Amino acid sequence: MIGRIAGVIIHRALDHVMIDVRGVGYVVHVSQRTAQSLPPVGEACALYTDLLVREDLLQLFGFPTLLEKEWHRLLTSVQGIGAKASLAILGTLGAEGLGRAIALGDWSAVKSAPGVGPKLAQRVVLELKEKAPTVMAMGAEFTVDATPEVIEDTPAKKPAKKAAPAATPKVNFTAEAISALTNLGYAPSDAAGAVAQANDDPEVTDTAKLIRAALRLLAPKD
Repeated sequence: MIGRIAGVIIHRALDHVMIDVRGVGYVVHVSQRTAQSLPPVGEACALYTDLLVREDLLQLFGFPTLLEKEWHRLLTSVQGIGAKASLAILGTLGAEGLGRAIALGDWSAVKSAPGVGPKLAQRVVLELKEKAPTVMAMGAEFTVDATPEVIEDTPAKKPAKKAAPAATPKVNFTAEAISALTNLGYAPSDAAGAVAQANDDPEVTDTAKLIRAALRLLAPKD
């Protein structure tokens, strides 16, 4: 299994890139959102990858975070969602947007992805709603590490820029809030939905405030 590719971009397209790794060019299929975020040709990059193996086909799919890769794995477990549809959904919503849509049962957001109809969108939400809290709790800090140095024997003429020092990871308020609410006895799916909705409040700036806001949403309505 090829789980990660790091090298120099030698070709870019709307839905894939070719990355040179010690003289071997790997074609990696990506969402449009990921393609737009990658550096230009001649610079170094790294992507987490998932390898699709069929009798007559080998395809690599690339993701900027482990969180997005995990969502891809779950999406493709849903009947009717192949790799292309998964990339369309992730390209439209992003990993965090997808987690929010599923946690809130917002199948219309999933339907906004190209090629995804209402029945398929509803199936995605229905089948993944119970799994969403665990994936959301992974957080967005699971990113590919700093841009790799260009390996000496790669053919790229332009040297890669040195990566800036890694920023301090942002505290994963979502993970902590979901964990706290489940420890209080709320169902993981209910906790994830409340946390996703509470995150819209601009005054929620730390875990405690997020938990309080989610608890207000979970409180019985008169």
